[in-house]
Amino acid sequence: MKEPFTFNYFGREVILNLYSVPKNFERAGLMFTSRKKAKPLLFNFKNPNESIHSLFVFFPFIAIWLNKNKEVLDLKVIKPFKFNIKPTEEYEYLIEIPLNASEESKECEKEVLQN
Repeated sequence: MKEPFTFNYFGREVILNLYSVPKNFERAGLMFTSRKKAKPLLFNFKNPNESIHSLFVFFPFIAIWLNKNKEVLDLKVIKPFKFNIKPTEEYEYLIEIPLNASEESKECEKEVLQN
């Protein structure tokens, strides 16, 4: 389900329309999705030490890790087929924004990268 998500990005309040990923689909994320159909995703993790990977993600994406107060901890552009990607600190939320993908993703990409 798509919903607005507000967070603090370097002192600026950002509101993105993201698709919440259900717990049973957390492991999949953007895997096996075509760039054309890829949507910006929001994950709410309960294990703050979990790493991510981009196996079977055939396009780059922006990963934004946030703490429980919805403040940005780390932001990385992730290339396809990378292992063990972690932020610098423990996190609770993760946003994945596909680069050069659907119109929804492009709007999010523009909002985040304008800073």
